[in-house]
Amino acid sequence: MSDQALTATIKAAMKDAMKARDKERLGTIRLILSEFKRIEVDERIELDDARALAVLDKMVKQRRDSADQYQKAGRDELEAQENYEIGVIQEFLPAQLGEDELSAMVDAAIAASDATGMQAMGAVMARLKPQLQGRADIGAVSQLVKSRLTG
Repeated sequence: MSDQALTATIKAAMKDAMKARDKERLGTIRLILSEFKRIEVDERIELDDARALAVLDKMVKQRRDSADQYQKAGRDELEAQENYEIGVIQEFLPAQLGEDELSAMVDAAIAASDATGMQAMGAVMARLKPQLQGRADIGAVSQLVKSRLTG
């Protein structure tokens, strides 16, 4: 798979949205591509798939936080918009891992890093993060690792 596979997929989805005259979807896809372009220009790099996944993951997290805030404020229309954008962005992320798969990966990382106690948290997370990028909520994984290391 080339470094531009994810970006090319998103650009193809943009063209499809244009042809279908789906303005809402098109707007979200343009947000994704503009964020990719901003990073490429700011950092003078070309985004590879791993970095693009990290950007998409961050965008989903931001929208979840916003949707939560809108829900607490009773702004249903804005919450619905954020949830719609989450759905579109998640289409480009790999399938989310199930509880069993996630648990097995955490156990394997703890065993591989010969971790005991909380001082090994960083080493375990360093092993897990590249494997889980875009496939699981890193915050939830961190809580799982913490519970395994202290329990």
